[in-house]
Amino acid sequence: MLNFSSLNVSRMERHERIARAIELSGKRKGEIAAACGVAPSSVTQWISGESKSLKPENLFALAKATGFAAQWLGIGEGPEREQIDEHGNIAPALQPHRSPKHYPLISWVAAGERAESPDNHCPGDGEEMIESTENAGLYGYWLTVKGLSMKSDGTPSFPEGIKILVRPEGFDVISGKFYIAKHRDGETTFKQYVRDAGTEYLVPLNPTFKTVEMDGEWRLIGRVVDAKITGL
Repeated sequence: MLNFSSLNVSRMERHERIARAIELSGKRKGEIAAACGVAPSSVTQWISGESKSLKPENLFALAKATGFAAQWLGIGEGPEREQIDEHGNIAPALQPHRSPKHYPLISWVAAGERAESPDNHCPGDGEEMIESTENAGLYGYWLTVKGLSMKSDGTPSFPEGIKILVRPEGFDVISGKFYIAKHRDGETTFKQYVRDAGTEYLVPLNPTFKTVEMDGEWRLIGRVVDAKITGL
């Protein structure tokens, strides 16, 4: 059984989220299996991670049976639990209004090759303050992208000079999202994080640069939560 008191919920794998949802629902595996129309052995495989796929209809049945949100169960995004209205039906989750907050622009980050780029700063320090309605946490900061990052069709996805907002604490690690990664030698880079078949990669947006397999030399130090072009 997983020890949820010591597990970082934001970094759970899918099978860990499923195990959490089932345990906190108070239902037995047999009850979950009956609700989802599958064999109890299938539920065991969902919990252990042995099953690498989960049909959409089973995912939504599992969400209904446990009271947890299907999106959170499947990909780890959004609120854990569904919003339930007074009639007992699932209600759409309301997106909270967030007032703009100003974060400091502190430096730049390389979008292609690795380069030195400082990430330590004191709150309030920076070249300028730029606002965002995205939540970058208490120590969020902006970086200026240096170097070209291109889509597969050759068009810039994060053109050189664009500002990206980094959340350095309490961020989710989700395959397909963009992160700042730091090498043990102190150099940093801005890339897409991809997890495939249990292996983690740092994928450059510019196809002229090579994909890097993550190992003990690399760590993610922040997730990109916003981007904007300023000074126009």
